[in-house]
Amino acid sequence: MSKEKILGPQVKQLLSGVSDHSSAHLSEVEMDLAQTALLLGEAIEKLGISFMSLHSAVIKEQDEISLIIDSGAVPNESVDRLKLIQIEIASHINSAVTCLQFQDLTSQLISRTMQRCEGLREVMVTLGVVGDDISTESETEDLESLLKETIQRLEKQSADLQSLLRKAVHQKHLGSGDIELF
Repeated sequence: MSKEKILGPQVKQLLSGVSDHSSAHLSEVEMDLAQTALLLGEAIEKLGISFMSLHSAVIKEQDEISLIIDSGAVPNESVDRLKLIQIEIASHINSAVTCLQFQDLTSQLISRTMQRCEGLREVMVTLGVVGDDISTESETEDLESLLKETIQRLEKQSADLQSLLRKAVHQKHLGSGDIELF
């Protein structure tokens, strides 16, 4: 067998191997992302309920304090301090609830990552199909032509995926940024 004929089976084995191994790893990544999204959603839901319950309890406490203040039995300095504390508590609770919005951000990022995994899976399928199309009798020129065609197909798939997945989350931290929900 000539050196040119040996190249065909090796390229076929390489492409099929890359396709198979990458697909297996992508499946694991997708399962991990789905699990992460599920756990994140559950945690955020519980945190939201806890913060709202805390807020409700603080409101009740503030109402009681207001009744005591209105009775006139509390010195003016204490009234002023209590009002400042009430404002501070409300600010902290509002800030905490606002931080819970990171679920929206992370959900968008996880969704985009899942779409990227799907795009990568399509690339791996393309490589597998090309690997299957290579015969053990392929000449170097045939291989070269097939590989050029494959590169063009992969570049098109990549460009299509990139245009589909324009950056939707620009936020780098919870304090600022832009969120495109739709």
